[in-house]
Amino acid sequence: MKKILIPLDFSETSDNAFVYALEIAKLLKAELVLLHTFELPVVDNHAMSFNYATIYDTIELANFEHFKEKLPQLRSIASERKLDHITMNHILVDGDLLNNIKKVVVEENIDLVVMGTNGAEGWFDTFLGTNTGSVITNVEVPVLSVPADAEYQKIETIAFTTRFRPKDIDALHKVLFYAKKFQAQVKCLYVKTSTSDVTSETINRWKSHFEDEENLQFFIIPDEDVQRTIEDFLDNQSADMLAMLTYKRNFFVELFTTSTTQKLSYYLKTPILALHE
Repeated sequence: MKKILIPLDFSETSDNAFVYALEIAKLLKAELVLLHTFELPVVDNHAMSFNYATIYDTIELANFEHFKEKLPQLRSIASERKLDHITMNHILVDGDLLNNIKKVVVEENIDLVVMGTNGAEGWFDTFLGTNTGSVITNVEVPVLSVPADAEYQKIETIAFTTRFRPKDIDALHKVLFYAKKFQAQVKCLYVKTSTSDVTSETINRWKSHFEDEENLQFFIIPDEDVQRTIEDFLDNQSADMLAMLTYKRNFFVELFTTSTTQKLSYYLKTPILALHE
């Protein structure tokens, strides 16, 4: 783990995600890449009597000055948490936020994205909502979404949802990597519905595969309401983070676009680590 990308929009929500990024950077011995993006307006130069390039230059300068003014505040947050030794690099660029995230992930060899979310609005709607299939699954690194109301505390318990598919094994290994860095426990949850095709042999094979992992527990809970069961599990197990493997336009999309899980996004203050197939 070398680089963590943190998109910033100068809001309290992104400041809160910045705290998570700092604390995780400390545990992973990583550096932070701070990204601020802004969009230039579409100007019809035929309708303007002056040079529209001047408009762009003015907007770019204003964003640069705003970004420059914000940096001391971020350094102050780091200093208050005694994390001012964390290396921070800065990128200010125009263009679409999500496209720039994907671009920076590749160009800067980013290992993890940490991003603030506002319930079912703003970034949450864009990043975890309608564009999930086309955006999250195209970002090739794990993404940690931090709810606006989440308050950082030591990550002691990570919940991981699984379907006991072969691809989930690699995802669980990634979660265990983070857990060892955090010195946390991993609680692996499978919600077994009446239509489940997962056999006891498969579950036992998984348990055997991970039998040397002392910080891992498996929970098999029979229930038809998958979303509510996950929500109750997070609450009952006092999970500090939920890790999930993104299935393209499938379970993950459903989880974050149904009314049932608005309660999850609004009222549960659990950061969600999205892993990729």
